[in-house]
Amino acid sequence: MEPNAQQVKEEKLYRQMGMTDEEFDRAVNSLGRLPNYTETGLFSALWSEHCSYKSSKPVLKKFPTSGERVLQGPGEGAGIVDIGDNQAAVFKMESHNSPSAIEPFIGAATGAGGVLRDVFSMGARPVALVNSLRFGDLSAARDRFLFREAVAGIASYGNGIGIPTIAGEAQFDNCYSTRPLVNAMAVGLLNHEDIQKGRAAGVGNTVMYAGAKTGRDGIHGATMSSSELTVEEDTEFPVMQAGDPFLEKLVMDACLELAKSDALVGMQDMGAAGLTSAAAEMASSAGYGVELNLDLVPQREEGMTAYEMMLSESQERMLFVVKKGREQEVIDLFTKYGVEAVAVGHVTDDKMLRLVHKGEVVAEVSADALAEDAPVYYKESKEPDYFKEFQAMEMTEPVVNDYKETLKALLARPTIASKKWIYEQFDTHARRNTVVAPGSSAGVIRVEGTNKGLAMTSDCNSRYVYLDPETGGKIAVAEAARNLICSGAEPLALTDCLNFGNPDKPEVFWQFEKAADGISAACLAVGSPVISGNVSMSNEVNGVAIQPTPTIGMVGLVHDLSHVMTTNAKSAGDSIYVIGEADLSFGGSELQQMTEGKITGQAPAIDLEVEAARQKALLSAIQNDLVASATDLSEGGFAVALCEKVFGTENLGADVTIAGSAVTALFSETQSRFLVTVKEENIAAFEAAVQDAVKIGVVTDDAKLSVRGEENAVLIEGTVEEFQKEWEGALQCLLNSED
Repeated sequence: MEPNAQQVKEEKLYRQMGMTDEEFDRAVNSLGRLPNYTETGLFSALWSEHCSYKSSKPVLKKFPTSGERVLQGPGEGAGIVDIGDNQAAVFKMESHNSPSAIEPFIGAATGAGGVLRDVFSMGARPVALVNSLRFGDLSAARDRFLFREAVAGIASYGNGIGIPTIAGEAQFDNCYSTRPLVNAMAVGLLNHEDIQKGRAAGVGNTVMYAGAKTGRDGIHGATMSSSELTVEEDTEFPVMQAGDPFLEKLVMDACLELAKSDALVGMQDMGAAGLTSAAAEMASSAGYGVELNLDLVPQREEGMTAYEMMLSESQERMLFVVKKGREQEVIDLFTKYGVEAVAVGHVTDDKMLRLVHKGEVVAEVSADALAEDAPVYYKESKEPDYFKEFQAMEMTEPVVNDYKETLKALLARPTIASKKWIYEQFDTHARRNTVVAPGSSAGVIRVEGTNKGLAMTSDCNSRYVYLDPETGGKIAVAEAARNLICSGAEPLALTDCLNFGNPDKPEVFWQFEKAADGISAACLAVGSPVISGNVSMSNEVNGVAIQPTPTIGMVGLVHDLSHVMTTNAKSAGDSIYVIGEADLSFGGSELQQMTEGKITGQAPAIDLEVEAARQKALLSAIQNDLVASATDLSEGGFAVALCEKVFGTENLGADVTIAGSAVTALFSETQSRFLVTVKEENIAAFEAAVQDAVKIGVVTDDAKLSVRGEENAVLIEGTVEEFQKEWEGALQCLLNSED
């Protein structure tokens, strides 16, 4: 039997649900009485950081969210951009960090499933998945386990539902040890007239439930995801919600058919906070109320309470509103796909979320109070002492005694090493529209029935963000846009997953604010507004925060598939060009971390005007067929990018000569730089189009790598095979370490 309202107050049971005394008082004032146990659960879930963004809302307002291509910005299940010809791309990125730290296979799998529902709830058919992963450096057995299982979970769900995973990234740092980040992104396509929204409108219209039965899994998952993780205590975690990709495929197909019916009023998935968030948000956004009869909710377990049903996060469930009198045709539609659909309530005109259970009203709360009127906090912000210290440092060049061995060591670093072990577990060509699979700058999918493509990527260098959050935020956006440019795509818009520590700590909130400033500035510079996203706070283990990690997921349009560009060099005799000069950018670099075991100093500087100009010039050159291959320079600098240019080719090599200090030229992580190859007949036109490109060498046919410096001194020389061996086997070697 649930405690009564007076017990909830006197025993302060609301604190166990994550509410503060002030928030409970606010709920009391909203109701004009004490909330009962179920009502307290509703408030606590929807007022959690994970659902309400109560600490981040003021900061998120900084983001540019509109543009000539934006059809739907933040506020719905996913964002939408126009791609021409009455078509639109729909995409969203979500985090599933806390579940993945506890049950990595289930947590990562359901992360993929949840973000897919965000996309098809908008009426779009998902066409691709992207992921962004952060783990410890794999030296600890627990981190190796988390990594293996999370990758397997993503693969299981994506492969099971038949959606290709075509892009992603994985970075490794001990700040993520036992507290990994698993960010999943889904991309879909629809025609403009098929756009749906999560609305419960029209008095008397029927609220319907479809999909899996509701169980006791994931109860208060949203609250758990708003809290720090304590791994040294015998903590009792919620039962994790398992996923079923085969059921989700049936639910998806049924929902997409329903989306084309005029019987549908609105549709939303049951994600964080389950039935509570779906019902309250749909009612609030439409300005109506909803009454649910919980006796009609399909239940997997006996004796479930109203509290349990409303806060369960069982997977593969959708809530939708249909016109009164059209219920049976909707039931028949879902039955055709083998999916249960039932009427569970109706739309009211009183703006209340009312729950009836066993013939009694067990909860009656304003939908607006739960959704729109959640508390908003203006957190204290304080610049950390380390930032001043790092900014005052004069950057010096690291000492490197052996350039070749240093390069080989960098290639074996897990963040730089080949991610083949990861993406070989994914079905990268499901649905047969994949043009560029994982392993290049970005994945590319064909827009079926056209000669257009969508390119997609995810990116963030958390070390830069830690050293200088504003600069790091700029770089995250610029790097994602560079990946698209190097794939022949025009950047359109972005989604984000803002992963930070506890916002109650002023230094953490300062990181969040400054990173948002940098992201906003870069969005304006590269012409890519923020159209959807997710905030994941309190990513801490035993009080120690992760490095701030504002992951950027970006989608671009390939106007003509003949413009698709990849990383690898194509032909011997092609000229090699570098765009942009190197400088002393070693703060937060892979070389600094490798040689010093820590990161210090200033993050690499970035000039957004220079960045935008170079991106524009290179994309134009690619679209005019002047470029044979392209990649940007990122972790590890020029030397790593040069290796990746010839890895996986048929006996191709590179012979280049670089100017200036060898360490800086080889390993600096200076921003806004590209490495491209150009056919001989296009040299004059390319040099005219990209005026700051400098020819440094040629692609050879001897499968060797030769890098010379000033006065023709040999800096690095060896076979491509010996470098590729270090790069290809490193991740597998780490995973095979003795537990």
